Amino acid sequence: MPQVKIIAKNFMDMVASLPAIKLDLLYRNQFICEAILRSLPPLAKKYVLQMLYIDIPITSKSLQEWLLADGSSKHKVAIDRLIQLRVFEVIDRKKETTYKLNSTFQTNLRKHMISGGILPREPMPQSVTARLPTSEELDAYAHEQWECFLLQLISSGQAEKSTSFSSSMMRIFQRGLLRQRDKEAPRLTESGFQFLLMDTNAQLWYIIREYISNSEEQGVDQADLIAFLLELSFHTPGEAYSLDTLTDDQTTMIKDLADLGLVKLQKGRKESWFIPTKLATNLSVSLTDSSSRKQGFVVVETNFRMYAYSSSKLHCEILRLFARVEYQLPNLIVGAITKESLYNAFENGITAGQIVTFLQQNAHPRVAEKLPSVPENVTDQIRLWETDLNRVEMTPAHFYDEFPSRDVFEAASDFARMHNGLLWEDAKKMRMVVKAEIHMLMREHLRGQNK
Repeated sequence: MPQVKIIAKNFMDMVASLPAIKLDLLYRNQFICEAILRSLPPLAKKYVLQMLYIDIPITSKSLQEWLLADGSSKHKVAIDRLIQLRVFEVIDRKKETTYKLNSTFQTNLRKHMISGGILPREPMPQSVTARLPTSEELDAYAHEQWECFLLQLISSGQAEKSTSFSSSMMRIFQRGLLRQRDKEAPRLTESGFQFLLMDTNAQLWYIIREYISNSEEQGVDQADLIAFLLELSFHTPGEAYSLDTLTDDQTTMIKDLADLGLVKLQKGRKESWFIPTKLATNLSVSLTDSSSRKQGFVVVETNFRMYAYSSSKLHCEILRLFARVEYQLPNLIVGAITKESLYNAFENGITAGQIVTFLQQNAHPRVAEKLPSVPENVTDQIRLWETDLNRVEMTPAHFYDEFPSRDVFEAASDFARMHNGLLWEDAKKMRMVVKAEIHMLMREHLRGQNK
């Protein structure tokens, strides 16, 4: 079976992967320093705040004195994260390791905490923008755009409205989620099927990460894009911000983000503006933040029947990836998890673990409180049906027989065993099977025996 290929990292994992020089440039922006602070584990936040006004290195032993008795594992996670983000600079001395806050980060975070920061752009007055979308309308817009985006991925013919995704977005599709052969319609790859079963936050991080990588290949600075996205997370949802305050690269990015539902673009008589949605303002939130989880909608019974309380066409198409959908009512999808539907999913690269995780994460509130939220006999059977496909392992090999003597056979058997290449032998009939990777060595050995 194919292994999981998609790794959904959060925004701060992307920041941590930047070169040291670019990280130091990012830390000149006070809002980015605050975004970094927000993203840290609780213990790491404590270390930063306690060391904010300490200008001398702190020993590792001193840091551990701030811990509770059971906090050693959390301490290691916190230190590792701070070092990855270059918030901590490690000073190795002969006797003991010491830590010091990054001076650029420390200076700008101090300024931000004392005087606050000023965003590079202010909301436009209502006299210019007139009526703006309400919070509910903006949420509905973001949801509709994201569903349209995913439906476009599943099949361009299934989107309910015409889509005009930018070339940047289409390159991301083709980067690993879709494949297209000569004169054939685009098809989902194994990674594409896996992507559809991720939760919304994980999907968002994957797209953002691929978008930034793709933009860098087009000559746009990766650090500038990350800085802009982090700044965007401090804008107020529902407020209008003028497009004239953006650079050319930022304007291009805003138009691409509108495809994903992160911002809504509007145009007045003279000016144009963008309105951030909650998806944009939550960009610096960690993937592990449970408050951003959506409400579940799936109920699975012990007889493998499945009921999805949703009117979303996207939910129906995602469920078809691994289940047999029997009929759809205005607010209910009824189906069943069958051996045939799961085999089809496994052949497309979806794993049993991903299906079980999807059902658990999207369990209806009535069953989500139960343990387990998906019946154990169902999850066990899904995993068992996956193992059915893994019973035979294919290994390239060569078959040897007609040895001139038993001594030659036994010497060859010992030689293959010594090189960890013997797969099977029949000592009575002097036959053996060895791995293809040692075939040439085996031939040379046998030639030497015949001389």
